[in-house]
Amino acid sequence: MKRKIAVLGGGISGYGSAILAKKKGFDVFLSDKGKIADKFKARLDEWSVEYEEGEHTEERILDANEVIKSPGIPDTAPIVVKIRERGIPVISEIEFASRYKGVAKTICITGSNGKTTTTSLIYKIMVDAGRKVSLGGNIGESFAYSVATDKYFWHVLELSSFQLDGCFKFKADIGVLTNITPDHLDRYDYKLDNYARSKMRITQNQTSTDYFIYSADDETTQQMLVEMDDSLRAHQLPFAINTAIASGDGDAILEGHTFTATVGKKSVTVDTRKMKIEGMHNIYNAMSAALATLAAGVDPKVIKRSIYNFSPVEHRLEPAGNQNDIEWVNDSKATNVDSVWYALESMKRPTVWIAGGTDKGNDYSPLKEFARRKVKVLICMGVDNAKLKREFADIVPVIRDCNTFEDAMAAARDVATPGDTVLLSPACASFDLFKNYEERGRMFKEWVANNVLNK
Repeated sequence: MKRKIAVLGGGISGYGSAILAKKKGFDVFLSDKGKIADKFKARLDEWSVEYEEGEHTEERILDANEVIKSPGIPDTAPIVVKIRERGIPVISEIEFASRYKGVAKTICITGSNGKTTTTSLIYKIMVDAGRKVSLGGNIGESFAYSVATDKYFWHVLELSSFQLDGCFKFKADIGVLTNITPDHLDRYDYKLDNYARSKMRITQNQTSTDYFIYSADDETTQQMLVEMDDSLRAHQLPFAINTAIASGDGDAILEGHTFTATVGKKSVTVDTRKMKIEGMHNIYNAMSAALATLAAGVDPKVIKRSIYNFSPVEHRLEPAGNQNDIEWVNDSKATNVDSVWYALESMKRPTVWIAGGTDKGNDYSPLKEFARRKVKVLICMGVDNAKLKREFADIVPVIRDCNTFEDAMAAARDVATPGDTVLLSPACASFDLFKNYEERGRMFKEWVANNVLNK
């Protein structure tokens, strides 16, 4: 009798998991309480996967031997509570796909900020080096779908804490932790320790043949390493700007405008002034990417060339246009305070800052000094802007309260003058006015194109 797999969620991770399960001979049923995109339905139909949308048929789901849950569905969802009450194992797509990846190796990137840029840069370096590599996890294609449909030798995976929470036997051959700062605390009982422990799951099951890359400048990461004591068996490769470090396995250190990354006997030196991606946060990203690809055996010359040629990631400090000496910058992916800290840190001109959305328990105090020095106008864009207005009332000289996207953009255009930068860097989730941060960023760029650049 076939083992039964239920898949919750019909997004990228869901359809990929369902197709891989179908290919491996499971009895598969996919259920999505919302609507499944037509392009995903087409793939499910192509593989004859049974699915439903708009409801959860509990009888079918609770009859499964195992459930693969989308990372976007919280553990508090009623159907998940019932599944756990039945004692049915709940895992992530990452855990499931890893069972069938064969001899392929993984480079896994997690962290509160910088993981998308770092993942994209590592993927570019691996492609430029001629490796047969997939891009998956939080970006790119579904990891499970890649495993189901092709034979890769490397998988570069961006992993969220939610995905790691559903991993138990999965192992990262090369694990990268960019940093740990408060984010998604609403899913972790508003406790940073709980969230940090989820991030440290990137190291679970690692052995002495694996690598763990982390920021020696990040205090929370350092605290977690002390807490782990001697349980970490992987080769440790720290990177740092502010900290003197010494590691027998290798490290990356910035001195002046250049950093040198070393793993074993191989090293690469990068002049940060030649990088297309700017800001201190991107130096961190480049250092961790250099360490990861050195650990993967890539030639240092390829690493250097790829880092110099790498362009900014969409929605992360992405230039959206310049008209009348007013810059427009799309940083929609900045959904937490720490991301905005890096964005404001990189601002060189008077800034009109567009922020707001669904607050995740934010503490805005780290932003106040930059806001005081750099922000001339704060545009609050959200259904409820009370907290933002209260926090920055005595910090920013002008605050505009806007409950719609159109009003916020028009207000930004009205107050910006030549020499300014208009920065969309929300510090919040997008769900009050948008489907996701991608939609928010695309709408920002389209509005700029139609109402500023083409006027």
